[in-house]
Amino acid sequence: MKIFILCIIISILALIFSLVLAFSIFKIQVMNAKIKEISMLISKGAMTFLKREYSYLIVFVITLFIILLFAINIYTALAFILGSMFSMLAGFFGMKVATYANSRTVEGALKGQNEALKVAFSGGSVMGLCVVGLGVLGLTFLYLIYDGNVSYLTGFGLGASSIALFARVGGGIYTKAADVGADLVGKIEAGIPEDDPRNPAVIADNVGDNVGDVAGMGADLFESYVGSLISSITLGAVAYTGNLNGILYPILLSSIGIIASMIGILVARMSKGKNPQKILNLGTYISGIITLISSFILSKIIFNNFNSFIAISSGLIIGIAIGKITEIFTSSDYKEVKVIAKQSETGAATNIISGLAIGMKSTVLPIIFIAIGILTSFYIMGGHENSYMGLYGISLSAVGMLSITGITVAVDAYGPIADNAGGIAEMSHMPSKIREITDKLDSIGNTTAAIGKGFAIGSAALTALALFASYAQSVNLKNIDILNPLTLTGVFIGAMIPFLFSALTMESVGKAANEMVEEVRNQLIKNPEIMEGTKDPDYERCIKISTTSALKEMILPGILAISVPIFTGIFLGTEALGGLIAGALVTGALLALMMANSGGAWDNAKKYIEASGGKGTGPHKATVIGDTVGDPFKDTSGPSMNILIKLMTIVSVVFAPVFVKFGGIFLNIINK
Repeated sequence: MKIFILCIIISILALIFSLVLAFSIFKIQVMNAKIKEISMLISKGAMTFLKREYSYLIVFVITLFIILLFAINIYTALAFILGSMFSMLAGFFGMKVATYANSRTVEGALKGQNEALKVAFSGGSVMGLCVVGLGVLGLTFLYLIYDGNVSYLTGFGLGASSIALFARVGGGIYTKAADVGADLVGKIEAGIPEDDPRNPAVIADNVGDNVGDVAGMGADLFESYVGSLISSITLGAVAYTGNLNGILYPILLSSIGIIASMIGILVARMSKGKNPQKILNLGTYISGIITLISSFILSKIIFNNFNSFIAISSGLIIGIAIGKITEIFTSSDYKEVKVIAKQSETGAATNIISGLAIGMKSTVLPIIFIAIGILTSFYIMGGHENSYMGLYGISLSAVGMLSITGITVAVDAYGPIADNAGGIAEMSHMPSKIREITDKLDSIGNTTAAIGKGFAIGSAALTALALFASYAQSVNLKNIDILNPLTLTGVFIGAMIPFLFSALTMESVGKAANEMVEEVRNQLIKNPEIMEGTKDPDYERCIKISTTSALKEMILPGILAISVPIFTGIFLGTEALGGLIAGALVTGALLALMMANSGGAWDNAKKYIEASGGKGTGPHKATVIGDTVGDPFKDTSGPSMNILIKLMTIVSVVFAPVFVKFGGIFLNIINK
């Protein structure tokens, strides 16, 4: 009991630390009136979207709460409410601070690169600490009030996953509709620079960075973090029946990971140097080392061996390896991005072909590393003798991969803040040296965002596999017969869902972007004064288009992810649903990696040519088109995949009692 209370105290300390960082940002005075005005426009647009999105989600949450109340039990339903609320809070707090940090980053850039980095990173750290603080607080609190009944915790995970999917999809559609509209008309047709105040979609584009890459990403990582903990706690309870060791270990390690992340954040904030990437890496590596040492000690104390330490280490090392592989395929410091830039000399078609090929190649090593992690963690925990022990080991590797989520989210969320700062500097006509600083921070932010997506996708595969094991245990499924036609049907349906989901989300971006393109064109044609700089565009109209489109288009993909597992379980039975989860897991992980890395590579190929002085040239225009194609890849469909596969799995776990009692209607009809 005392240990769980200690974990609650640590999670509250993380929230207090995030509050201190937020106030350190708020107290920075913005002296330039134009910077202040633009920042307020971005903040107003972001908060308007978030409030409208949450008003939609509240209806969904209440509806699903009622279903859970009658179909499952009140305890799972209440946990679902808490998970949904904490996910919304993490997104709200993170984005609120981010919209204040962007203008303060410009102010920091006036003093130099290190000060700008410090402000942007502090803004991202608020998001990171809210994610881990609320995650551990919610799960530990529920464990205590439910007197150790871990089956109810799945409701918390369902709440986190549901909100994450809508937040990622809605935010992704918003940001990419604005981004594509701004790029296609502003950069290519009108020939004006990125973030030029004459572009009607420029404010919507900057708002999108916050609703998609901060609020959406925060909800995404909150869901990943919570999902990994729930899978390890539920499997730990089964694997170590009669004692709390299997539950204590992941909760304690996550709490230590929070402390390690806070130390890493402090180190990064205090570090000085010319290379921001090294500063951010230093904080991350210090957090990782502290967590590894702690897992070594805890493994000996709790289990009297080092097996769990090896499982945790495999996850953390594989996460870092996937991050590095992602960096190699998406950073302009390596040859892959330079290949895309070279291919752009012959046009947009060869740019796109090259980017797709690189994205496909980038899936090979991460999948191999994930496979190594699965085998290592399964067998080191004794899976050959007791399958639940081995599956518990797999869940621990996912916990290890996400053990320093506090700082990895901080590094990820700093990117959109730096990007916003660059836009504000451009629109405020700040000196070119300010834009050079923000562009450098933004370029690194693109790479860190891609690395963050790699972590999320890798952990999603491991977490979904562990949750899959929880589902199998809930429905008493010992194995899956792939030769069973119903099971094979489930596999094919599951394998198809990520493709359908991607198609729906990409079509949504296309529809919204098309409307945005028409609006930007009309404004520039009907009001020549805009291009002359004597009249401001109607920014509000573009913000409204993105907001309305995103909220309307996010509904169908979200319903699809929740309804398909339920209908499959009821009509085809528990084994077919197991096949569906397996099929979705395989194709979803591969699609997520390919899309995220292709999109990141296209983006940085464009920035590589711009940094080389090629703005406005033919190859540059080709990379802009490639980047535009990659936008929904890396910021809408790709990042949503990892949430999709976990949401489908956690829905299956939560509704398992319904499937056991009423499932297999089709099979029953055939048998009769």
